[in-house]
Amino acid sequence: MNVDQAELIAIQALGHIAAEEDLLFAFVDLTGLAPNDLRARAGEPEILGGILDFILMDDQRLLAFCEAANLHPEMPAVARKLLPGGEEVHWT
Repeated sequence: MNVDQAELIAIQALGHIAAEEDLLFAFVDLTGLAPNDLRARAGEPEILGGILDFILMDDQRLLAFCEAANLHPEMPAVARKLLPGGEEVHWT
């Protein structure tokens, strides 16, 4: 997977979130982004990473998204690692 593919998965996740009113409200509440700000910044890699973080926070949310997008459940986590803030940190 490359960064472009990771961004595409995140954009699909955003579409999934936007289609579910409860998910959209939860995302907006968690991030503090107003819906207009989300629309304006939706393509920014940092926002896309946050979208995947939100999807990955809950197993049911993750599985529902993956089913809707026809993705294997591990793909959003792989995509997240390629976006800003998703790097693995080794503390030793």
